[in-house]
Amino acid sequence: MTTELRRLRNYIDGEFRDAADGRTTEVVNPATGEPYATAPLSGAADVDAAMAAAEAAFPAWRDLVPGERQKALLKIADAFEARAEELIAAESENTGKPIGLTRDEEIPPMIDQIRFFAGAARMLEGRSAGEYMEGLTSIIRREPVGVCAQVAPWNYPMMMAVWKFAPALAAGNTVVIKPSDTTPASTVLFAEIIGGVLAELGHPQGVFNVICGDRETGRLMVEHSVPAMASITGSVRAGKQVAESASKDIKRVHLELGGKAPVVVFEDTDIPKAVEDISVAGFFNAGQDCTAATRVLVHESIHDEFVSALAKAAAETKTGAPDDEDVLYGPLNNANQLAQVTGFIDRLPAHAKVEAGGHRVGDKGFFYAPTVVSGLKQDDEIIQNEVFGPVITVQTFSDEEQAISYANGVEYALASSVWTKDHARAMRMSRALDFGCVWINTHIPLVAEMPHGGFKKSGYGKDLSAYGFEDYTRIKHVMTSLG
Repeated sequence: MTTELRRLRNYIDGEFRDAADGRTTEVVNPATGEPYATAPLSGAADVDAAMAAAEAAFPAWRDLVPGERQKALLKIADAFEARAEELIAAESENTGKPIGLTRDEEIPPMIDQIRFFAGAARMLEGRSAGEYMEGLTSIIRREPVGVCAQVAPWNYPMMMAVWKFAPALAAGNTVVIKPSDTTPASTVLFAEIIGGVLAELGHPQGVFNVICGDRETGRLMVEHSVPAMASITGSVRAGKQVAESASKDIKRVHLELGGKAPVVVFEDTDIPKAVEDISVAGFFNAGQDCTAATRVLVHESIHDEFVSALAKAAAETKTGAPDDEDVLYGPLNNANQLAQVTGFIDRLPAHAKVEAGGHRVGDKGFFYAPTVVSGLKQDDEIIQNEVFGPVITVQTFSDEEQAISYANGVEYALASSVWTKDHARAMRMSRALDFGCVWINTHIPLVAEMPHGGFKKSGYGKDLSAYGFEDYTRIKHVMTSLG
């Protein structure tokens, strides 16, 4: 007996639609390895339609007083809260994530972030009004940029979509968003919920549009003549392609790309506490997090004790099915990602030692064991490149100078952490570490009020916070004669 696959559709100008040419792709549940839905493989005609809808809706949405946009976003947050169980079910099927963790760790911050940006909608003031030349007064207007083409990733499909649409809509922009081709389900559900709120309040439906598709669909969106801004969360390769495509007509670009977070553990740290926190921050979401605590640098004097404790913590960490309440993380997102993680372990140099894990779990779905690898050198492939899996590597250092050199000695610069009881040392390290975020004696907490974004090949622009909100605005100088 063949189970009929669910049919996901694009959402354009308030209507659910198939791709204009009827093409589809299969969507696979990572926990089973089996397809459960089809989604449109959108082409140029679909992108044109979505961009036209967003462009037509922009003037009315832009010209709303900020309090009206705030009201809409607050209603969206309330609707997400009311339909949380549907969102959890869609995301669990999308990603294979544990249901309980999705309920506890993703839904509350998502709703909080929408409400944060609802408040930010009313803070679009200019910073200056005054006379800087005799007889002339200058004012600053902060305005939305226009239509935003947004591409969300597969590691946090719901959360990253919120990070994109909430500040964009709050600032008065309209949105065309594309989820990853492997995880479209929750974003399509977003469209239903947001569309309902917009209709209830009498706003244009083209304010929020969802296009499903692959990398080529994303390229068509970014190169389209309508969007004023392109925003992507994804790999460095994808970011480079978006920047190149956007450069053809000088679009604004917002890139949140890969990471290789150093976790610098000094000899005076509380080892049991550090191991407990680092193992969770490294293995959470199967390590599929660009800020994950997966590159540990530990002082040579405590190396053996630390590695032994970390390997024990890994062995006690469980992965499994979404409805299993006793697991920390679910499967890797797709077969290609499983192959990538496996490849890194298969290619380890002879001097590396697998202290825990290092293998696939089961033969159904894309599960991988919590893994710890020690004995590594700074120029090893697994140190320099993003694994994006449940793999924690360990290196040693002898002093602060070497720790800083090793920590900064990669092409990524998104997040980092320092573990020490010495406050002055922590402050020195936070200044020296070349990363967009430095956590001290913790790793991975995020709040709506603080920015998230990196340097170097981790991209540019900020998510969350007033800084992320400002990325979706432009500055206009208005000068008037007093004569």
